[in-house]
Amino acid sequence: MPARSLLLPSAAPAPAGAVRAAFLNVKDAAEYLGLSPHTLYVWRHRRQGPPSFRMGPRGRVMYRREALDAWIREQEQADSRSNAVLSPLSATPQQRPSRIPNA
Repeated sequence: MPARSLLLPSAAPAPAGAVRAAFLNVKDAAEYLGLSPHTLYVWRHRRQGPPSFRMGPRGRVMYRREALDAWIREQEQADSRSNAVLSPLSATPQQRPSRIPNA
């Protein structure tokens, strides 16, 4: 009887399409975010924008799709138009101190 490898489902290699869907290069990440690739390169240089990393022997810049989605959610929460807690319109008005000195 031939020996069979006993791989658990989690240890089985992922299909190539799933790997491609999980990781995006700069061009694909820019398209996913609706930005230009140049913007992503500038943000990476300034250490801004979504998290990225270098992958493979050639050191290609890559983005995890789940990290892009998390970064988008963070941007939504940081925007006062999307987050009512941050909206200046929901803040209670502050009283100005009186300019008339007490006699």
